[in-house]
Amino acid sequence: MRLTLLLLLLVNVTFFAWSQYFASSASVDSHLLEQQLNRDAIRLLPPTEVSAVASAQKAAVGTVACLEWGAFNAGDLSGAEEALAPLALGNRLSQRRVDEVAAYWVFLPPQATRPAAVQKTGELKRLGIEDYFIVQDEARTRFTISLGVFRSEEAAKNHLEQLRAKGVRTAQVGPRDTHVQRIFFRVRNVAGPLNAKLDELKQDFPGTDLKACEAVAAASVEKP
Repeated sequence: MRLTLLLLLLVNVTFFAWSQYFASSASVDSHLLEQQLNRDAIRLLPPTEVSAVASAQKAAVGTVACLEWGAFNAGDLSGAEEALAPLALGNRLSQRRVDEVAAYWVFLPPQATRPAAVQKTGELKRLGIEDYFIVQDEARTRFTISLGVFRSEEAAKNHLEQLRAKGVRTAQVGPRDTHVQRIFFRVRNVAGPLNAKLDELKQDFPGTDLKACEAVAAASVEKP
């Protein structure tokens, strides 16, 4: 009889200890689960919002803060501006102008007189060439017809090839140290399709380059 009572007492104590441990463990697990799942912070987006977020992320991935296209001589500026006009860039478009020393030029040899030089420029116009000037204030090169000045010999030779393709046969490349102004176009917030369009326009202006904007140097002037 006494043994039976001791067994019953042992069973009751064991059950009580087990039930207390199980309840405490379940409470801890439940608390951790509530911390991990903050139901108030979870919200399913409707399809329209999901689409808008995806579009914004897609646009942001292909966007460049600033691209610079150039360099252009003053004579090429109007053609580049006409090419950019259909893009309607507004205040996203600006210009950077830099004074440089050109080391080479493309030219027609000196003509005997000014009337002869003027006659030669008439021939250039008939070939569709508008970027030129007659040198008059230098004895050694007086009545030479300049067709462009360039910082590198390679750029000068590229321009010479373009002129020959238009029918100019007597133009030459030679050294020439003179100050010229170079113009660069800057476009801000360039998304993927616009980047592709600018790259396409660049093909129509050999010798120009399209690259990420750099810090504006002290010698340059940026204008809207």
